[in-house]
Amino acid sequence: MKKFLFLTAFVLGLVACGNKQAETQNTVTENAKLADCDITINGIHFTKSINGAEKLVTDSAGIITLRANPNADFFIDPNEKISQDDAGILLTEVDNTKPFTFKGKVTSGFLTEGGLYNAATFFVYANDSLWQKLCFEHGDHGEHRIVSVRTIGTSDDNNHDVVDSAKSVYFKISSDTQSIASYFSLDGKEWQMVRIYKNQYPSKLYLGICSQAPQAEECTSTFEELSLTTDNVDDFRMGE
Repeated sequence: MKKFLFLTAFVLGLVACGNKQAETQNTVTENAKLADCDITINGIHFTKSINGAEKLVTDSAGIITLRANPNADFFIDPNEKISQDDAGILLTEVDNTKPFTFKGKVTSGFLTEGGLYNAATFFVYANDSLWQKLCFEHGDHGEHRIVSVRTIGTSDDNNHDVVDSAKSVYFKISSDTQSIASYFSLDGKEWQMVRIYKNQYPSKLYLGICSQAPQAEECTSTFEELSLTTDNVDDFRMGE
């Protein structure tokens, strides 16, 4: 009987711990970095910014130009060596209890020399330690490629397809409330899945754009044809 009671208590403890972790992950922590702004572009109302992004953005006929803060990035190094949180991010709030699809055409401010990790970026943001970014980035070997970073406390770092032939790519992030997936396309029609995972973000969530320049003084990225709709892709493998 004592053994049974011990095992029962142990299992209940694990469940309680798991629930506590889930509650922690699903709690949005407002912070000093998240500032109010009021910018509407392509029908998308950006109401929050991080690191003064509203001062770095201009809009001309629906084409958004977003400058990076010099030597700025958003990344939490698992080895605690190169963490940064100074990139400017422009954000719009979404109801994560409902489907959504966020997409657009991105062009990164690559440099012929330097500019390592310069990128135009789509963001999914809950708080400073729970977010994901999808990047069109200048890679380690001078190549231009798709990169994704998912952060839960610390960041992972995933290199995907090399797309040296493209000056611009299309990004799409879609959720049916249960799953959330990221895609890229060269023509805006045929989509390649970058990553998919369980949507455990809180009900109050932000989507946004960012330009980063971790090792350069400049990176000016453009975002075109931005749209945010209250539906999701039908086929999460194909992104269509």
